[in-house]
Amino acid sequence: MAAEKAARQAAHAADAACARARDTLAEIKERAADHASRLAALTQTAADVDAELKAAEARAREAGEALDALPEADAARRQVDGLRAELAERRAVQAECRSAHDTLVHAAEERRHRLGDMAGEGETWRRRMDDATRQIDRLEERRRAAVAAADRLSAAPEEIAEKRRRLLSTLESAEAKRAAAADRLAETETRVAEAERLLRAVETDLRDARERRVRAEGLVEQAEQACTSLTQRIAERLECAPDRLRELAGLAEDADLPDMEAVERRVERLQRERETMGPVNLRAEQEAGELKEQMDSLDTECADLTKAIEKLRRGINELNREGRERLLASFKQVDQHFRELFLRLFGGGRAHLALTESDDPLEAGLEILASPPGKRLQALSLLSGGEQALTAIALLFAVFLTNPAPICVLDEADAPLDDANVDRFCTLLEEMAASGQTNFLIITHHRMTMARMDRLFGVTMGERGVSQLVSVDLRQAEELRATA
Repeated sequence: MAAEKAARQAAHAADAACARARDTLAEIKERAADHASRLAALTQTAADVDAELKAAEARAREAGEALDALPEADAARRQVDGLRAELAERRAVQAECRSAHDTLVHAAEERRHRLGDMAGEGETWRRRMDDATRQIDRLEERRRAAVAAADRLSAAPEEIAEKRRRLLSTLESAEAKRAAAADRLAETETRVAEAERLLRAVETDLRDARERRVRAEGLVEQAEQACTSLTQRIAERLECAPDRLRELAGLAEDADLPDMEAVERRVERLQRERETMGPVNLRAEQEAGELKEQMDSLDTECADLTKAIEKLRRGINELNREGRERLLASFKQVDQHFRELFLRLFGGGRAHLALTESDDPLEAGLEILASPPGKRLQALSLLSGGEQALTAIALLFAVFLTNPAPICVLDEADAPLDDANVDRFCTLLEEMAASGQTNFLIITHHRMTMARMDRLFGVTMGERGVSQLVSVDLRQAEELRATA
């Protein structure tokens, strides 16, 4: 985009220069017309002077002839001297006019040459404008190719991010299922406890009802036996039916019954016994069976949920275990490469990586500890700018050695380094590039770095207002120089 912008600015500058050239050409044409008119006037003046000179010469000849015909005299000599002086003056005027005429002719010729040069310059500017237009088209094609390459390269991070999102989504779904399963388990346990409580209450009521029914049946049997016995006794003793006892007893219909308190106590006791018996639940066994089936179903669901939760926990633990193993293995490799590269870049000293803030590597932070030659071991933030840059380069290259990437872009990575450190940096860079696993693209202004690269790309301004992209293959140039 910067090259395209520079090309467009160069095209605009070329248009402006072409417009200025057209204005200058028009001005020069006006001045040439003015000089041409002045040249014509001077030419006419020179012709008049020539005519006057010829007339003067004719008059001088006539005067000479008259002088020869006349006798010598002082007046005639003075007249001749005056005519000679006038002739000399007119010849001087004629010489000046011829000089002015030659000057104007030369100036007109220079103007014609200048007009021709300006026409050539206008053609040159038009060619430059065409070249700039073609350069813009080429830059646009290269920009589209670069955008396509960037799109292809940007697909890999998106795929990785998509995989990570899917894993996180799966983990969140599993966590949601686990939470839902835990809620269902708690609800099931509550329902089981409630069912057990209801079952115990139903069993207690059923047991009490059965006891009451047995007691009532016993009382009924006792009452029937008592009635039978009493009827028998009445029949045996009184030889009559029980409904004739009042008549046999001689009690009137409206007479008070004998021993009413005993009768009332007996009636109250019988009423209480009847009320405590209550209604008999004939569906108690069926309801107990249904509750047992529900309890069995709940037990099955609870067992399934327990197995699912256990399986989910095992899967999560397995993922965490594998993640920790891979992270620790990668961390050890990066730390080992970092120690070796730090030692090479600094020519001594020591450095290492440390996990902080947590014993779990999945939750721990990362701290860089470095000790350049002659300094104590300290954190990265306490080092100087150049030391921080070299340490960062060592860590970056350690990561690329552990897990190489197809391309690496370094923007002014050598800016804070001195010449010795730049030489170490370029040597390490050449070794990593020679492995063929990673291609390095470096943006730099350092002469030593540019001299150690395989290919250079730069922007130059061969002509004023026109930028051009330049590519130099240094390796091919060295091969050509070696074969020359």
